[in-house]
Amino acid sequence: MHRVLTYNAISVKGLDKFSRDKYEVASELGKPDAIMLRSHVLQPEDIGASVKAVGRAGAGVNNIPVDSCTEQGVVVFNAPGANANAVKELVIAALLLSTRDIFGGIEFVKSEGRGKGGGELHKIVEAGKKKYGGSELKGKSLGVVGLGAIGSLVAETALVMGMEVFGYDPALSVEAAWRLSSNVQRVENMQSLLTKSDFVTLHLPVLEATRNLINKELISSFKPGAKLLNFSREKLVDTDAIIAALDNGHISQYLSDFPIPELMGRDDVVQIPHLGASTEEAEENCAIMVADQLIDFLENGNIKNSVNFPNIALDRTAGYRIAFSNRNVPKMLNSVLSILADRDINVIDMINKSRDGVAYNILDIEQEPSEALLSELEAIEGVINVRTL
Repeated sequence: MHRVLTYNAISVKGLDKFSRDKYEVASELGKPDAIMLRSHVLQPEDIGASVKAVGRAGAGVNNIPVDSCTEQGVVVFNAPGANANAVKELVIAALLLSTRDIFGGIEFVKSEGRGKGGGELHKIVEAGKKKYGGSELKGKSLGVVGLGAIGSLVAETALVMGMEVFGYDPALSVEAAWRLSSNVQRVENMQSLLTKSDFVTLHLPVLEATRNLINKELISSFKPGAKLLNFSREKLVDTDAIIAALDNGHISQYLSDFPIPELMGRDDVVQIPHLGASTEEAEENCAIMVADQLIDFLENGNIKNSVNFPNIALDRTAGYRIAFSNRNVPKMLNSVLSILADRDINVIDMINKSRDGVAYNILDIEQEPSEALLSELEAIEGVINVRTL
């Protein structure tokens, strides 16, 4: 019986993936095999020796101590792309809000039209509406920084809306490149994108290389009067630099899904209460994806969408399965195979992959592994953990 500890309100559709005959799932649980969460901030001390995996029902993993998990051989999963459509739709809504004073128009009708009859209301509306007309997105240029699951969807929708779209992503994967429309004009650097774009939207993770990416120096490259959208991560943007750019008019508007006190009360700022991935569908999609990944890992040892271990999968055929993680050092696999050979244990199938400083291995063997064998494997210098499946 596998034990899964949950934090936050995880979608029922995700939790239902865990069959009750194989899994015990609860918000209070001792010695869990896995942890599943959304926004709960997990501390290193929360991850006991029994924990083999942590699943984040969302894309970002800033609330998980990933380095500590890697040291313990704990695989951290996320759900990239599961909430992409929800975030995309909010970004498109923000683009519309930035060009049409929809809020102002609504408030005008509420305040000026209350208690008025049909004829009088019509006159009021017709007399006041010009103030809230705004402009169209068609024909304007949009710079998309980060062309992953969300960024590519935003780019595609903007193209359908008649916008000219520029894209920049120094780490664009082959899969993402195939997914990207050929009508997106890829540029080679941020400065080139910023000088061409009436609107700029950010879709990047927060890494050391991207923290405060939008700073005073880079803002100088923005097209004067451009509008910046941040529906990715708060820390991508230097708040002081944004305030200065708004004050001097170099950036005409900042729209963000991450409210901060310093920007409250400004007419040139729209702050949304972190709604990007909060749709019912997105929460369901994320929970289902992570649940499937945890199940495949706990039952078969396979890894998909991990942020700290390599993606790896081996079909189940026959025999008994061993999975182990280790420091990524030479001759490690040779040491394991030598122990198996000394015990006359035949390997039916195997796969080995590494990522940065760690490696992960799946071996199918003919004989059921004994406790003595597992202890010998765990004793190899550099091995982090060993388990049977």
